[in-house]
Amino acid sequence: QKVTRLESSQVKKSQHAEDAIFYMNCRAAYLTVLKSSLENIKSKEQLSLVLQQAGRNPSQKTVNKYWTSQTTTLNFDDFCTILKKEKPATKPDLLEAFGKIDTENTGYILHDELYKILTTRGEKMTRDEVNAITRQADFNSSGKLDYKKFCDLYITTSQQCCKAAREKLEGDSRLRQQQFGSQTETCPEGITLPVTKPSPRISRKSGHKLAPAKGGNRTPSRPPSAQSCKASISTTIGMGATSDRNTKLIEPDLMKEWQCAQSKGCFYLEEDGEIISHKYKLHLPQRSTVCVTIKPLSVRQVEGKTCNWMSVDTALYILKENETQENLQLVSFTEHQHKEMFGWKGELGSGVYWLLPFTTGCRLKKVKPQITGEAKLVYRGEDGELALTREFRAALSDIFETIDLDGNGLLSLEEYNFFELRTSGEKCDEEAWAVCKENFDMKKNELTRQGFMDLNLMEANDREGDPSDLWVTLLSLGYNKALEMTEACPFVIDIYAEKCKPRIKAIYLEGGSWQLNRAICKSVVNKGEARVIDGCENIIIYTYKAGRRITSVIENKSENKVIIHVNNEQSKNCLSNRGLNVFAVEVAPKSMMVSQHVMPLNEQEEWFYNCVHSVL
Repeated sequence: QKVTRLESSQVKKSQHAEDAIFYMNCRAAYLTVLKSSLENIKSKEQLSLVLQQAGRNPSQKTVNKYWTSQTTTLNFDDFCTILKKEKPATKPDLLEAFGKIDTENTGYILHDELYKILTTRGEKMTRDEVNAITRQADFNSSGKLDYKKFCDLYITTSQQCCKAAREKLEGDSRLRQQQFGSQTETCPEGITLPVTKPSPRISRKSGHKLAPAKGGNRTPSRPPSAQSCKASISTTIGMGATSDRNTKLIEPDLMKEWQCAQSKGCFYLEEDGEIISHKYKLHLPQRSTVCVTIKPLSVRQVEGKTCNWMSVDTALYILKENETQENLQLVSFTEHQHKEMFGWKGELGSGVYWLLPFTTGCRLKKVKPQITGEAKLVYRGEDGELALTREFRAALSDIFETIDLDGNGLLSLEEYNFFELRTSGEKCDEEAWAVCKENFDMKKNELTRQGFMDLNLMEANDREGDPSDLWVTLLSLGYNKALEMTEACPFVIDIYAEKCKPRIKAIYLEGGSWQLNRAICKSVVNKGEARVIDGCENIIIYTYKAGRRITSVIENKSENKVIIHVNNEQSKNCLSNRGLNVFAVEVAPKSMMVSQHVMPLNEQEEWFYNCVHSVL
């Protein structure tokens, strides 16, 4: 176990170092074009230019994907998110593209043929643009392109762009000291660097508005003369090493006769860092005392492999449904902790409630894989027939355990469709389900575990053993190429009711809604410590500590937008969902928004939270 923890710590440090380098490169490219990382990108041309400085070569289609008709500005966080999605082209990628033109594999493409392709297909280039390429890459004046040499030239030029941007940053002390939208040069103990991600857009019809997500991560644009802070407030919380927390949440003797309902679910990490999960409806036929709990789901543990998701924080927000779903009212949330379980106990009236799972994103985040090879999924037996490997069958068994939401050992059509929506984006209709029934093992019109295995084997046979589609499924469910679940966190919800039979049903599989964001803000405002920023009576910082999580919310009661600078540099052994030591956010008038969530990096050690919020 000590060796495993040491290796895990080394992997984390390596990941932190790589993330720090990534953010340094982002900042270097950004500051090559803009004066400050608090300044926004204001045009398509600027976006294209900063992407080029970061070693990308964006097409117009790529630029248009991020700069739509509704876009007016993009900030540094947006830029970092784009770079995470738009990976630089590699030499094998380029050679593969050229190989589709050079069908005879000569290593050359005639200039005339290249001109015809580039001026008539895709994003059509002009004659002058094509001539500029052929002149620069005409290595032997033969009238044809040596595309292998061209690929080398392309990669070298891209690397030189990145290098020049870094050298400019390193040579300018003024730029190097800017820490807005960037990580400090060294980060061994401070706030680490998970993926920064925009929150879902939020709107409210009355009262205080919750700031839209774009504002949530918005690093604002401001003139150089406005670099100083008008007023600030510091919040300091010292926390001891986390131990198993025993609370009064669960009283087994008293709940032996209570009726129970259970459902599983899962948090899935998207490519852009957004987290999606199942959303539930709870039906209570009469008023009753209830106990609601959520915790990570423990499935098979392979010897020598750790279940990373078991350390992911979970929470459940309980909202009461009124006349319309638009008007959900926060009842409470699972703030009490018992080991890895979080729960709430209280009285609920009869009716329908929404249960919205939540995780901060501090622990469930993109991790660069430290994998040397790819697990084998299928093989051919002595009879020449395809079969699933033992490792793949074990992974499929875990997947089955996770998507079997009601835990009856079978997959209903509804449960299977959540799986299909996640892996293919489509749903299976009754007619297709009937075909499954004819070909795969089912009981009571529900798919068995063996039937699920055979379904995946059929997919492998359809592709004659090519595992590509199987990997698409696995990756979408949070697995890496070593068949480890690293980008998902299955969980289980238990509902105990004293006087009636509760019913819970999964309704959606989606990202965090504005209802969830509003509930988080309200819970912090209701339970947290409120402090007014000196000299700015309309700006209030709420800080709430629940178990192993600290959440801060900014409320702007003024008629004008405000820019809040957030500094975590003095925090120790802390992990922030923002991924930055120092950042700035824009808070809309008459609104509130989450500033950040913070957790301990190492739970076995003390952690120290020190955050300074300043008005710019």
